Amino acid sequence: MKHRPAADSKRYRLLSEKFIEKYGISTEGYDVIKGWRANASYFYIAKAFVRDEIDVDILEELLALGGLGIQYCVKSVRAYEHLVEVPDGLFSVEFAMYNEKYNIRDIMARETMRNLIESDKNKVTNVFSTLL
Repeated sequence: MKHRPAADSKRYRLLSEKFIEKYGISTEGYDVIKGWRANASYFYIAKAFVRDEIDVDILEELLALGGLGIQYCVKSVRAYEHLVEVPDGLFSVEFAMYNEKYNIRDIMARETMRNLIESDKNKVTNVFSTLL
């Protein structure tokens, strides 16, 4: 929310500042940041969350859908200088095969996401605006 805006609405701009102020974590002193890898579905979830359509109790479950895994952001020269190449760890993969696997996983994750948002687990009571 702090580094990649999910929506350009006035509501988002006003409420995201308050949300970041209350829950934001300063990354100033970090050399590396570890977090979920995002795709378009993440921004759909973020927009729905800001619109109070998603209960915070299912937010983590939604963000874990799709199995995108973890990404690392190397923020500083110090961190970059500690990176090492692992030659034996590199290998080629067939694009078509892995692209098809990604697409199947993405379709399944989006369907599961829609079903979870519409399910009884999504109480829509503990939502974005109630957290401020």
